[in-house]
Amino acid sequence: MENREDVKGIAARAAIWSARHRVLAILGWIAFVAATVVLSGMIGTKQADEGTAGHGDSGDADRIVAAAGFPEQPAGEMVLIQNRAESDRTAATAEITEVLGATAGVTGVREPIQSADGRSTLISFSITGDPGTAAERVGPALDAVARVQSAHPGLYISEAGSASADQLVDEELTGGLNRLGMLSIPVTLGILLVAFGAVVASLLPVLLAIMSVVAAIGLMAAASRFAPAVDETTHVMLLIGLAVGVDYCLFYIRRERDERRRGADPHRALMIAAQTSGRSIWVSGLTVMIAMAGMFFTQDVVFVSFAAGTILVVATAVLGSLTVLPALLSLLGDRVDALKIPGLYRRNSDGRVWNALLDVVLAKPLISAIVAVAALGALAYPALDLKTRGQAIQDVSPDAPVVQTFLAIGESFPSKTTPAQIVVKDDSVKSAEFEKALAGLEAAVRDSGGKLAEPVGVEINPAGNVAVVSVGLAGRESDSVAVDALNLLRDQVVPDTFGRIDGATALVTGSTAGGVDYNEQLDRTLPLVFAFVLGLAFLLLLVSFRSIVVAVTGLVLNLLSVAACYGMLVYVFQYGHFEEPLGFVSGGGITNWIPMFLFVILFGLSMDYHVFVVSRIREGHDRGLSTRDAVREGIGRTAGVITSAAVVMVAVFALFATLPLTATKELGIGLAAAVLLDATIIRAVLLPSVMALLGRANWWLPKWLGWLPEVAHEPPAQPDEPRIERELTPVS
Repeated sequence: MENREDVKGIAARAAIWSARHRVLAILGWIAFVAATVVLSGMIGTKQADEGTAGHGDSGDADRIVAAAGFPEQPAGEMVLIQNRAESDRTAATAEITEVLGATAGVTGVREPIQSADGRSTLISFSITGDPGTAAERVGPALDAVARVQSAHPGLYISEAGSASADQLVDEELTGGLNRLGMLSIPVTLGILLVAFGAVVASLLPVLLAIMSVVAAIGLMAAASRFAPAVDETTHVMLLIGLAVGVDYCLFYIRRERDERRRGADPHRALMIAAQTSGRSIWVSGLTVMIAMAGMFFTQDVVFVSFAAGTILVVATAVLGSLTVLPALLSLLGDRVDALKIPGLYRRNSDGRVWNALLDVVLAKPLISAIVAVAALGALAYPALDLKTRGQAIQDVSPDAPVVQTFLAIGESFPSKTTPAQIVVKDDSVKSAEFEKALAGLEAAVRDSGGKLAEPVGVEINPAGNVAVVSVGLAGRESDSVAVDALNLLRDQVVPDTFGRIDGATALVTGSTAGGVDYNEQLDRTLPLVFAFVLGLAFLLLLVSFRSIVVAVTGLVLNLLSVAACYGMLVYVFQYGHFEEPLGFVSGGGITNWIPMFLFVILFGLSMDYHVFVVSRIREGHDRGLSTRDAVREGIGRTAGVITSAAVVMVAVFALFATLPLTATKELGIGLAAAVLLDATIIRAVLLPSVMALLGRANWWLPKWLGWLPEVAHEPPAQPDEPRIERELTPVS
């Protein structure tokens, strides 16, 4: 390809180079992806130790226990025998004890204990071998308990524990995530086939997106040395990588195809696509990565892992879109429209419905803006009541027998499911002083008015300098009753007992304590995340469009989208609407990590559409069009591609709502709803109406910012270039 005119910008220069050296660019990309796979296989991915990565007192306590040298405990299981139609549990209790003692893989069957109300019996035991793989060996015990239940239909007899819970998670959640990963690809391809109407053009975005995800996962092996990975990171990378990778290619291919149909020669069409859509991809990718980087401020192992993974997958998607995609388009030429699908292939992609709506919006911009803001405000209103909560066992398949058993055990034996653990570290925890403090704790439990529950358990490490004292909390894990009991334990009971031992450290951990400390950590870091994301996004938009108004408008519109998403989540998941269709049980709040994660994800993804659309509007403005005409042309010509991109994202994100975990349902519904709102109400109604009302003020830049670099949004027009609509060279 000849370089017949000057080009500006990284995207355009990369496209020209790739088109000139297309074989090198294509083979280089393949080699890059292969190298990342080899790298991952050679060094492996370092997994995060989530058990010792907590925050506050609970995190410190967990780290003390991890370093104390406690012998590894086998996976614990429990069998609950509870009155139903019958009240005599004696025979069933004896039978369970005998059957478990003769079951392969079962060890340490303990003496039965009775509940305070006399209606329940609990038998604890362990699964032999590595606790990490106990889920593979818990089957015989579950089968044995089920047989005893069948023999005693008048009683409720069921098993739950760490091994059976892991088995449930493996079957329901891990299996669901794997199915989702495989299903998202054909769903995306199907949508692109409808959008392009040609097989080759549809396959390119999917293949490049998949290769970007593979490369990013390979690079994550190296990044995990600095940001250890959690199990869910790969699935999040697939989710984000497929969405942005397909969108970036979609924007690029559509623009190149449109320019060819309008009469541009292959060189000119590719250069226009590179300097417009390519530039939008570059700016959008940077904005998405900035948003994701905000998660580093949380100092939480899960968020840090998500941040590293999503930044890598967006970076590889941008790299592929700006390098190998132009090379492929240059190589294929008009053959990118090969294998047309009858009835789906169209000469142009302008959206007639959106253009009709745009005519109404631009005719009445003030009324349109008021209606759009009112609709978004109504959707966002429930967010004023947003409450967060920690994840609980009922969030995993609430109707599953293991979950129901956990809940029943928690009601009758609160110290057995989610006990608080007091970690005491001293020179010696076998002293009379420790025994005196322990006796004081037991007395305080009895005098707590039911907030704290017996029995009190004690476990001491081999060195004799760390003790873990377990005590039950009233309530359910993260509800207000459990938090009140935790506060009593932390603020009064522990300081008055173990806190009086000279030189000793006494910290409270456990699931309730961990949830409280996690929420406090998020509350402390949330302002930093918001300030970082909003501040850098504003600067990037300011430099890209040389307009303070455009930058502020972009931030406000994206915040409206996030607020509406929060409101819908509160309405559905906190208030408990649509529980039956979506298959969840409301816990009275939103999972604590969801709001921040949705903010950074949505803010980043919303910039895809905003940068793409506003760049097209700015092109018209730079050619001398009035703001209203530039808005009409920019939004009108991007309507089709925005619709296709939004449908891809909504479909992929909505698949997450089919998973059993409540948090993944919140994630899927939140992302899908927000993208749908962003592509319709915000981009098709609110953005054009606001820009039409602002007019020339959209492009206001103070004189003291005149030093900002000039950015070309479209290459100079060629007077002799034909601009007639034409059919591309037919390719069978």
